[in-house]
Amino acid sequence: MALTRLTLTVDEDVIRRVRAYCKAHNTSISRLVNGFLAGLAAPGQQDLHPIVKRLVGILPEDTDESDYHRHLEDKYLS
Repeated sequence: MALTRLTLTVDEDVIRRVRAYCKAHNTSISRLVNGFLAGLAAPGQQDLHPIVKRLVGILPEDTDESDYHRHLEDKYLS
């Protein structure tokens, strides 16, 4: 995937908070903006509840339903 440079104008206070957020989450502003914009264009996510939309992408991509079931078994059956 080719990357293209984009110039944005953003409030200084917002930039300060975003830089702190990115540092705390070990990411970059570019990656954060790219993920946000990609999510806007993703088909099918318009039907998700807002809370679910916020949770999308939190887990690693290789996580599947069996991981969740193992977690529940460990939590409640151990």
